[in-house]
Order: sequence, then structure tokens, then C-alpha cells
Amino acid sequence: MKALRQLALLLLFVFLGDFLNRGLGIPLPGNILGLILLLVALLSGLVKLEQVDGVGQFLLSHMTVLFIPAGVGLLAILGVIQDTWLVLVLIALVTTILVLALTGLIVQKLRKRV
Repeated sequence: MKALRQLALLLLFVFLGDFLNRGLGIPLPGNILGLILLLVALLSGLVKLEQVDGVGQFLLSHMTVLFIPAGVGLLAILGVIQDTWLVLVLIALVTTILVLALTGLIVQKLRKRV
């Protein structure tokens, strides 16, 4: 029962984010808005970490399974992207390196403050 409550709370934030995206036209994906709302709720103390930790840990430990639909979707449109696959791979590599480098720099700066 505890896991269902935690999942319902996470889904509430996802649906709130989606509502903000669709209803108010905020130009961010609904799932990202939901995560931002969850972060604000956690930082403000409105939601306690214990209220979402169990389901969050479960989802993180099974994250690879969640990428299967995206992989199947790519296979379904393989004919569409076969002419541009090299560009897409290069973009993915460059952005991954940039995200890793930027994350490392931010972590280093934050560790110096503490």
C-alpha cells in the first residue's frame, strides 16, 4: 500500500506538469515540469523524501527497462533516419560529452562552496 501511495504522488506531479504544459502553454515538456514541481515540493518540505523514496529507488534500479520503448521506436522509424544517422550519432556524442563536462564543472564548483 505504501508503494502505491508513493507512485500516486509521483504520478500526481507528472500530471500536474502535463497540465501546466497543455493547459497554460508553458513551453517545457510536462514530465520536466513535473520533476521541477517535485523538486520544489521536496525543497520546500511540502513533500518529504520518505514519501517518494521507495518508488523512486525502484524506478532508478529498473531504468534500463524504460528505454526499451524508445529503442523500439527508433527501429520503427529506421527508414526515416537512415540518411541522417551519422549526424544524429555525432549530435548525441557531442551533447553527451558537453553534459558530462558541464556536470563535472558544476559539481566541482559546488563542492568548493561546502
